[in-house]
Amino acid sequence: MSFFKKLKAKFTGKETEKVSKKYKKGMEKTRQTFSGRINDLIARYRKVDEDFFEELEEVLITADVGVMTVMDFVDELKMEVKRRNIKETEEVKAVISEKLVDIYYGDEEDHIEQLHLSTEGLSVILVVGVNGVGKTTSIGKLAHRLKQEGKHVVLAAGDTFRAGAIEQLEEWGKRADVEVIKQREGSDPAAVIYDGIQAAKSRHADVLICDTAGRLQNKVNLMNELAKVKRVIEREVPGAPHEVLLVLDATTGQNALSQAKTFSEATDVTGIILTKLDGTAKGGIVLAIRNELNIPVKYVGLGEQMEDLQVFDPHAFVFGLFADMVEEDEDKDNE
Repeated sequence: MSFFKKLKAKFTGKETEKVSKKYKKGMEKTRQTFSGRINDLIARYRKVDEDFFEELEEVLITADVGVMTVMDFVDELKMEVKRRNIKETEEVKAVISEKLVDIYYGDEEDHIEQLHLSTEGLSVILVVGVNGVGKTTSIGKLAHRLKQEGKHVVLAAGDTFRAGAIEQLEEWGKRADVEVIKQREGSDPAAVIYDGIQAAKSRHADVLICDTAGRLQNKVNLMNELAKVKRVIEREVPGAPHEVLLVLDATTGQNALSQAKTFSEATDVTGIILTKLDGTAKGGIVLAIRNELNIPVKYVGLGEQMEDLQVFDPHAFVFGLFADMVEEDEDKDNE
């Protein structure tokens, strides 16, 4: 069975079909750029040679897969092409998609990264990221998602520095129908998080999601503030935070990668929420984050609606990237 057939077979059930449609629609911009350029490349090169691989590198770098990741990927692809004795470029398509899945999973088992929540008592999720990446929106959507799963969720408005941040979180709290613990603008964020923990405990909540400042006077101040918040959480809830989720904007490409490096150095980031994947042609950044930083992407934003924050599924991601090629493969079989 070809790789494209195996990929398609993963999305035959009702629920998985729904997921694949979300990814197909949400990744349209990336797919048009990426698949279009690969198809163009294959049309121009009948034979697999060094020039073909050089141009393929350019295509991948344009999709923001990341230079280091691209070099590793192309080296592995060359070895695989040689091993399978592939001469025609048309046959390389499936190998490219196969290897992209391998990049994401590496040596790990083929599974979707789940949130690590406490089995007993309160789970605390710390959400970090610079201003403007969709942090507050992601918190609201995540709260809605967890509530739909039957969890009692409370939010803590720890971004006390940005004008309007508290009101914005309150608005999302109303939409998700969850309580927001807050103080006035300019308050000590650690004090707000402390209040949030006490409130969540007294209300027997399952999950507390903590918003944090995205920018202070400089990077050192920001990281010190985050470290202080983290200490309060660790003191009040043993074993917490259970997740430190970094929100990144997919449309910023390599800039998102540098933000991930900065925050992971300061706060032990456990997972990524990648927003605006539907608005970019640079969806390859998912692979760069995973390969170069070894941080799993846990959620992706595939639209504006409350339900458009999706659990990240690497197979669905690759399906979204190659959906047109998968369908081409099907059409050939039906001829």
